Amino acid sequence: MRSIWNGAISFGLVSIPIKVVNATESHSISFRQVHLDDGGRIRYRKFCELEDREVTTGEIGKAYEDADGTLIPITDEELAALPIATARTIEIVAFVPAERIDPLQMDTAYYLAANGVPATKPYVLLREALKRSQKVAVAKFALRGRERLGMLRVVDDVIAMHGLLWPDEIRSTQEVAPDASVTVRDKELDLADALMDTLGEVELTELHDDYREAVEELIAAKASGELPAAPPAGERAGGKVLDLMAALEKSVRAAKVSRGEETGEGTGEEAGARTGESAEVTPLPSRRSAGTAPKEVGGKKSTSTARKTAAKKTVAKSTAKSTGQAAGKAAATKSTAKKTAAKKTTAKKATGKKTTAKKATGKKTTAKKATPRGRASA
Repeated sequence: MRSIWNGAISFGLVSIPIKVVNATESHSISFRQVHLDDGGRIRYRKFCELEDREVTTGEIGKAYEDADGTLIPITDEELAALPIATARTIEIVAFVPAERIDPLQMDTAYYLAANGVPATKPYVLLREALKRSQKVAVAKFALRGRERLGMLRVVDDVIAMHGLLWPDEIRSTQEVAPDASVTVRDKELDLADALMDTLGEVELTELHDDYREAVEELIAAKASGELPAAPPAGERAGGKVLDLMAALEKSVRAAKVSRGEETGEGTGEEAGARTGESAEVTPLPSRRSAGTAPKEVGGKKSTSTARKTAAKKTVAKSTAKSTGQAAGKAAATKSTAKKTAAKKTTAKKATGKKTTAKKATGKKTTAKKATPRGRASA
């Protein structure tokens, strides 16, 4: 790790030479701006407004803009000459309990490394003193052109420093606080406590950035010429909470199932509640007028469908008897060619018998459909 600042920790009359290195790193994926028409990179160049030309980094300095727009030049040498005790020193001003530090003040974290062999002994002394006292050190230091506030604490065997915001940099919460007239019932608090207990703890080392992984997979797919995978369909989180108690109960059940405390078996309504999803039954449009009934879930035939099938068989048997059982038995033992001839003969006889056809108008279609079944059964 490369140091970003060299100086010393001032601990009373003790001075500890140290190097400051970044304790964190960003893994977020950065993108470049491109021209949509041709894919060319979009770059920013620094121009001088007076000369209307691009300038190099060496030609750029600092200036403070006054309220009326006047620019007051300030050089790095003038800043370095300011009489600030913390210019190259992390000056410890107090030791306080860790709970005294508001997490809202936490900023960038750094590791402080002993700079050289002579710094090892006082470095370890400060580290062990912080461990035994169970306190943190509040310090002032200067970094990147301004004085800052810091907190020193022990991480493993290293002294870490958290940059802190100054107290006047923390905004007030008055404008964002919810309406004070809202009340919460004890039962709702009990369910919230139960949900907190059920969720339990988590190993922070097991948490990872799902969004970054998805972006990496998208980039890899497009780089290899593949089409990006379609995102899985699912309900979007959010929306209005209609019943807070019901939502809390479902959350508790879902958390228990995820932890293996419940099997998740039961009725559809219970399963829906445990998984946090509604188990509503959507009725299908009625088809009784067409003489059919919807199938049950799982592919099993419904009772009405079974009765319909039995009724068709009965009609088929009665029709087969009316056309002659002997002809049906003979047709079953003949070859395919003889069956075709028998069908034509039966059709001619049926055409000739107009009186019978008129009386059995409603049965003609059923007889034609059922005749093959009657022969097969014979």
